[in-house]
Amino acid sequence: MSSALYSLGRWAAEARRLVVVAWIGILVVVGGGGALVFQGFDNSITIPGTESQEALDQLAATFPEVSGVSAQIVVVAPDGVSISDDAIREPVEDAADEIADLDEVQVVSTPYEEQTGAPVSDDDGATILQVQLEGDALSVTDATKDSLADITDELAAALPDGSDAALGGELFSTELPSLSIVEAIGVVVALIVLIFTLGSFVAAGLPLINAFVGVGVSMLLLLVATAFGPILSVTPMLGLMLGLAVGIDYALFIVSRHQELLRDGVDVRESIARSTGTAGSAVVFAGLTVMIALVGLGVAGIPFLSVMGIAAAVAVGFAVLVSLTLLPALLAIAGTRLTPKPKKARKNAKGRRQAASTGHENRFFAGWVKAVTKVPVATILIVVVALGALALPAMNLRLALPDAGSLPEDNEARHTYDLVAENFGDGFNGPLVVTGSIIESTDPLGLMEDLADEMRALPGVADVPLSTPNQTADTGIIQVVPTGAPDSEETKALVTAIRDNHDYYLDEYGVDLSVTGFTAVGIDVSDKLGAALLPFALVVVGLSLLLLTMVFRSIWVPVKATLGYLLSVGAAFGAVTLVFENGVFADALHVTKLGPVISFMPIILMGVLFGLAMDYEVFLVSRMREDFVHNGRRARLAITTGFQGAAKVVTAAAIIMFSVFVAFVPEGDMTLKPIALGLAVGVAVDAFVVRMVLVPAVMALLGDKAWWIPRWLDRALPTFDVEGEGVAKELRLASWPGARADGRADAVVASDLEVAGPRGPGLGEPPLVGPVSVRVPDGGTLAVYGDATSPVTAFLLAVAGRLPVDGGVVKVADLVLPERAATVRSRVALVDAATEDGAPAGAVTSAVRDGATIVVVDRSEVVSDRADREELARALAGARANGVTLLVGSTGVSVADLLPDGAAALDVGAGWGAPAALTGGEVPPPPPRESHDGHDSHDGHESHDGHDDEALGDEADGSPSENPNSTPAEVRA
Repeated sequence: MSSALYSLGRWAAEARRLVVVAWIGILVVVGGGGALVFQGFDNSITIPGTESQEALDQLAATFPEVSGVSAQIVVVAPDGVSISDDAIREPVEDAADEIADLDEVQVVSTPYEEQTGAPVSDDDGATILQVQLEGDALSVTDATKDSLADITDELAAALPDGSDAALGGELFSTELPSLSIVEAIGVVVALIVLIFTLGSFVAAGLPLINAFVGVGVSMLLLLVATAFGPILSVTPMLGLMLGLAVGIDYALFIVSRHQELLRDGVDVRESIARSTGTAGSAVVFAGLTVMIALVGLGVAGIPFLSVMGIAAAVAVGFAVLVSLTLLPALLAIAGTRLTPKPKKARKNAKGRRQAASTGHENRFFAGWVKAVTKVPVATILIVVVALGALALPAMNLRLALPDAGSLPEDNEARHTYDLVAENFGDGFNGPLVVTGSIIESTDPLGLMEDLADEMRALPGVADVPLSTPNQTADTGIIQVVPTGAPDSEETKALVTAIRDNHDYYLDEYGVDLSVTGFTAVGIDVSDKLGAALLPFALVVVGLSLLLLTMVFRSIWVPVKATLGYLLSVGAAFGAVTLVFENGVFADALHVTKLGPVISFMPIILMGVLFGLAMDYEVFLVSRMREDFVHNGRRARLAITTGFQGAAKVVTAAAIIMFSVFVAFVPEGDMTLKPIALGLAVGVAVDAFVVRMVLVPAVMALLGDKAWWIPRWLDRALPTFDVEGEGVAKELRLASWPGARADGRADAVVASDLEVAGPRGPGLGEPPLVGPVSVRVPDGGTLAVYGDATSPVTAFLLAVAGRLPVDGGVVKVADLVLPERAATVRSRVALVDAATEDGAPAGAVTSAVRDGATIVVVDRSEVVSDRADREELARALAGARANGVTLLVGSTGVSVADLLPDGAAALDVGAGWGAPAALTGGEVPPPPPRESHDGHDSHDGHESHDGHDDEALGDEADGSPSENPNSTPAEVRA
């Protein structure tokens, strides 16, 4: 992947104008489409399959008058005046008549009707006009909402002085989230951090442009998506928040790496290509982890949550795509202006001026990592105890859907909510609807009254104002007003009690009752989301272990990273509980109402924070692994040098993430506010406490054991190159093995090639093939033979890109294996004589005709018929005449009759440690090794000051050390 990204970065740099114009065109096209088909966002949250939703759907067919969304108009008379007085009654009835004439209004209930009268307060000083509308909140038009507001205003004006009339209810219980100037503060902070980190305004501006373009495309696509189905109103804000944060961070990683390469004197376009191939690989991994976690929200089986996850994943995906295409183009346009200024020389202890260092050494972070790893056990205990204490309040975290009580206090619907609670009780803001089929009843009115009496007898019931059958007497509804608020535990207990009595009502009255209504739907949604949390957590934790094991080739590093992630999640949940349940800093954060938080907050927070936590883990620990595995440093020293190499960028990225998230808290919608706060706290804790304190301490405690992995697992897991090791290896081997004496290019070149074979490498077990060194020119031929079939086939499959290379350095068609195995497979034709019915000549001819430049023929010994062997020899001769390189394998039978005299021959023996012998061929010079003097083999980073020679061993002078256990790679003829 890193090689493909290297090529992509170079292409984007060369075609910079085309790339910029293309992205501008995409913005224009998608924006135009969004403007044409945008259908509006949805504020309703439902889950198909729940009891409340099924009952609501049934009511839509049998009792449509009560199945739609409702609104309320609260009328409060002046002190000492009754709502029965003419001064109150006449304006109220006039307003009710006007409302009844609106097209989308089904029923209007007033306190002056005998059968379905509206509720009246105990002191006769207030009433609630119940307005039942058709359809859900999304289908009610703005014209109807405006008419309701106008009629309410006219009613308020017509009432006596001291009266109050306010419009609210379910229809107005939520409002669309909107942006404010406060959110822009997060972007400003991000810009300041970028300027400080990257050193120039131009460099700092590129990540912002990158993020804005990515967010712009994803948000405009979201407008288009509304034409295909309802999208929750909080979805675009979540996508905007995530898209901005990751878009800026991903660009920061690439720009930072680009600047390091420019500082080391690398050409601009080459630097862009390398940065895209190295840091871009980490960006792809980071983006994929976030996207997988977000799409994984579908595990819950909740449609609106799946849509939210997919929309947010699309925003992250565009952030990655823009970072890999538009950003390289912008870097090419900026040119050398992004080159950092050289650092000033420092004086040493003797006052002498030292050469300015351009490495990763940083006194602050050096002191930091030294402090946290000095006594690792104490550091671990302090972090675990502190984060555990912060997570404890999460035990009291309650979940619910937001209602009008969560709106700002200056909102009219919130004013209505408060008036209802003040004059009637909290339960009137969220009445329950109990419904069932009564088609078999011979006395529907009597049955409904009996059921109403049953409901009145239940604890937690304040009133049962309505109990009636529909006009066809086949469905009945009972309106039950709880004593508690809609999001209270008392109301949830009442819903549970009614459902627990289901069998009793069925046996006693023959009615299959269900509980529904806005409040019951909210309770069911919260319960369903709560039940989905554990399966989702298991998926996330399992995914975390698998991905990190793939990346770091270690057992303990993924376990440590996953446990650290759980600590971060717990701390985030605890902080949200402290603010929204206990009121800590609630006023400062403009929390409009204490109590439960939005039901999907935990699952969204876990998914997003998982991806971000893995980002920091990869960016930080991969540098430690790089120094330990590739630069040959001791584990403890690798922690110090790796930490210094990544800490600055990780710190900047975390501050930017935190700034963007926390900016959505003070003025944010109450639906988004707890999510934003949880993400802000989670990012801060994960980056600065877990990754930069706990991780180094645990790594120091584990030492070399941190990088242990069973050999069988290492071989079984796919490799994910997040640090661009592949492209670094290709760059290192670009000029190897050098020019041939005859001036021809090399088709196949291998140095110390080893193939473990199907059984895989075992502890102390020799390889099936190798070490082998051989060099085959373009148009050359090589006979590969041995005493057993397995080593011959394994060698041929390896150089053909079909079997992993387990050791050594191999280039085929100037492509490095195993990094470019996919491309090698497309250029190398493999012919297995055993599967060609003994006549592989036709397959060889077809391969040459299809353009193959290298043809590998395996199992040629099975072609025993003389005529068939002659035909194969002619086909191979024709291939040679066309300049095709040939590798022909055979076991126990000579291939002299198939190849020309003097062709090179390689004897791979019987396998499993058998020595290899090369006859008539050429061996390549040793390949360049990865530097062991502190230089980063990926991108030319300078050495880390302070590395002692003892830590580098015999390789401190830059010369490669010899392996005393190695055997000669070839036997020269």
